[in-house]
Amino acid sequence: MAMGNEQYDVVVVGGGVNGTGIAMDAAGRNLKVLLCEMNDLASATSSNSSKLIHGGLRYLEHYEFRLVQKALAERESLLKNSPHIMWPMRFRLPHRPHLRPAWMIRTGLFLYDHLAKRELLPGSRSIRFDTSGPLKPDITKGFEYSDGWVDDARLVVLTAKKAEQAGATILTRTKCVNAVRGEADWTVTLRDMVSNQEKTVSAKTIVNASGPWVSKLFGESLSMPAPKAIRMVKGSHIVVPKLNQEEEAYILQNEDERIVFVIPYEDQFSLVGTTDVEYEGDPKDAKISPEETDYLLDIVNAHFTRQLTPSDVVWSYSGVRPLMDGEEENAQKASRDYSFEIDQSNGKAPLISVFGGKITTYRKLAEAATDKLCHFFPKAGGRWTKTAVLPGGDFDNKENLFAELHQSFPWLPENTLRRYVRTYGTSSRDILDGCNSVVDLGQHFAGTLYEKEVQYLVENEWAMTSEDILWRRTKQGLYASEGDVQALDDYLKNAIAVRQPAAEAQEPPLAQTRDSGATKGYCAD
Repeated sequence: MAMGNEQYDVVVVGGGVNGTGIAMDAAGRNLKVLLCEMNDLASATSSNSSKLIHGGLRYLEHYEFRLVQKALAERESLLKNSPHIMWPMRFRLPHRPHLRPAWMIRTGLFLYDHLAKRELLPGSRSIRFDTSGPLKPDITKGFEYSDGWVDDARLVVLTAKKAEQAGATILTRTKCVNAVRGEADWTVTLRDMVSNQEKTVSAKTIVNASGPWVSKLFGESLSMPAPKAIRMVKGSHIVVPKLNQEEEAYILQNEDERIVFVIPYEDQFSLVGTTDVEYEGDPKDAKISPEETDYLLDIVNAHFTRQLTPSDVVWSYSGVRPLMDGEEENAQKASRDYSFEIDQSNGKAPLISVFGGKITTYRKLAEAATDKLCHFFPKAGGRWTKTAVLPGGDFDNKENLFAELHQSFPWLPENTLRRYVRTYGTSSRDILDGCNSVVDLGQHFAGTLYEKEVQYLVENEWAMTSEDILWRRTKQGLYASEGDVQALDDYLKNAIAVRQPAAEAQEPPLAQTRDSGATKGYCAD
């Protein structure tokens, strides 16, 4: 690739939820933005969360009232802006008197209801369980409250799409290998992780939003010491056959004072997590341990009538959370808040680094970081993201959108259409354009995944591998056999090879071919 020196106002390093959020906000304020991500978007922490938009009920016990208030206030903004990939969810908390007294839980829920204004979400209440439910018969009392659910990986992808629509350049499979600071700008060397080719760009500012790699980037690419340390904490989840038929999730207390969620997941499953384990090593190598699996199963088995064993686990995943290191004695007490470090040594080109954070407050983090960026760009625009609808979210409610799409495409199976609605929203029409039957969707790969959707993801959402598509874009890996994965791999290899020459005839993005990433896991049909 020919060397170049295109000039940007901002280069954002990191394609997780914080990096894409900052790229979107900055691009919308008329800054020229480039985002680089060394792997796929949301390929690390941001796709391995508990999938919750929540204030963090348990953080109240650690007196993090400001963080909880900030997160609670954000819930409804996010739900309004992304109604396809987020929705309200009720949580049931079985009461275990020997763990937390009822008065303590009622006090916590009262604060949870009133620390921030609620418009969409109903308040908490006491409930009773009977023998018709999924819990053990000795559990008869509990509480119910509201929070939200999010498809975390799709949140990142759609935020990147919104950034691109605002003018940002998004480069996946592209690593920032070196950045040299000058008086007025940075000279940034970017390496295509597929072709190994490099090019240079200049940037007036750099934002280090590389998540669990935030401290490592200083030594590897910026040639300077990290201003602060992060605490890497591994959180693991398991997916099991559905434990309860209701729409509600469960929040389970444990003897070690931690809590575990049991969340309805992808129609036929329950998502169980998370753990909090100190982690050292490369975040990309994180995986669940047998001890973590047993820990989660033991908590579920202590509450639910249906008893699970490790053989019931159909999929698992682990993510490393980069938490601010406040020297707390254990991982569960480490703060989920965020902070920034601004380095403008001797008046030279500035560097902003992001430490910590959580998905629920990603927009607020991005807004605050972009405010700091704008100190260096006096002509930049003002705040705008609080009411910014993400691509596909321009509809009033899912049921009305489903009815409209069902009328337009009556031949499409209802389970496929419902997944399209909660994955793409109004962008479903872009996938279905020109189709008049299931045959027109092309090759079937797994679950409700067809060729037309794969083409859309490759052409519009930076997807390159079967893992990108099966796990981060669609979750149809839950229904894919080894043969299905191989068929998709073969298709992508041929499809992208055909696209490559046409793309190379113009000025290409850095990465245009698939990598050899392995699918994390799959469940046979």
